[in-house]
Amino acid sequence: MSALERTLPREYYLSPELYALEQERIFWREWFCVGREEELRSPGDYVVKRVAGESILVVRTRDGGFAGHYNVCRHRGSQLVPEGGSGRFGGGIRCPYHSWTYTLEGALRTAPFLDADELRPPAEPPCSGARSCGESPSHDELHLHPVGVESWGGFLFVNLTPGEARARGYSLAAQLGAVPERLGRYPLSELRVARRIVYEVQANWKVMLENYNECYHCGPVHPELCRLVPAFRERGGSDLDWERGIPHRDGAWTFTATGTSTRAPFAGLSEDERVRHKGELIYPNFMLSLSAEHVAAFLLFPSGPDRTTIVNEFLFHPAELARPDFDPADAVDFWDLVNRQDWAICESVQRGMGSRVFRSGYYAPMESSSLDIRRYVGERVGESSWSSVVGRRS
Repeated sequence: MSALERTLPREYYLSPELYALEQERIFWREWFCVGREEELRSPGDYVVKRVAGESILVVRTRDGGFAGHYNVCRHRGSQLVPEGGSGRFGGGIRCPYHSWTYTLEGALRTAPFLDADELRPPAEPPCSGARSCGESPSHDELHLHPVGVESWGGFLFVNLTPGEARARGYSLAAQLGAVPERLGRYPLSELRVARRIVYEVQANWKVMLENYNECYHCGPVHPELCRLVPAFRERGGSDLDWERGIPHRDGAWTFTATGTSTRAPFAGLSEDERVRHKGELIYPNFMLSLSAEHVAAFLLFPSGPDRTTIVNEFLFHPAELARPDFDPADAVDFWDLVNRQDWAICESVQRGMGSRVFRSGYYAPMESSSLDIRRYVGERVGESSWSSVVGRRS
């Protein structure tokens, strides 16, 4: 890119109608990262996640795999477990309302005072047409509404329309593309969460992804970070080789205030990876920053056109966690400083875009990677959608 190019129009960052379209066409159809496998250590363990307005139940099954369900009983619609809950199911998933009970895989197991005949449709429907005329559902149709669950590198991803994903052959592997190969030497599946910080940011989810995808802002916004990684401020952060990794200043090799650590680098890293920093943006909601001895994972949970919850998890090797003197504060505190600088400027961008004079922004040449969000969102939502929103408001 050799000249300024326009960003997405303002409606993509402000419009409730376009946010609703993004929920339908992106968050409900793509693989969405919700956490780590280690949250579900044993069969029966469960967590409830809020994804694009839906309450989702993820369970560790008895064979060691995972199952996902909408947190909705098929009987009368009660939530099966409280929002934001976690715990362990004993004999099965029991609804608190009428005690309908399901297997961990979601099949209806028991319904009090009803036998199999009462859960089977009659031979002839009482009226032609839809089941609402009075026909009983089949037992199979009383399976909990399914959610797709797949994992990579110890991270759990869900898909809210798994039937559609299967029909179009859209697996997690297809969404990840070349990322697993690029990060193949990092022991991601072995790592464990040592610290978690949750941020509530008053900005559109795309503002955070665009910010992560460029370092033009690093010089003005992150002086401490640029002292550690001078390449971030050179030529506006242009020409950064993310595939090889970004070098630190002389004598530094990791993301801490000093650029060093008593923790050992991960075994098996290349010579470059032992002294350089890597980053990956995995649409639609996952940012991954990798140092030689820790990983910072960022999970974005949008809750409106101008509200995003960000869960930042700090991952370390179990051998380091087991050390009696283990203390992640050198990495966590440095990241927290950089994060808060980022979220503050993102909130400033969101407020500025709300001005009546703002129509769209511009990408400078060194922000070429941020242009990708135009393609990603445009392919899924489309220009005609925002044009219709503009037309209704004009």
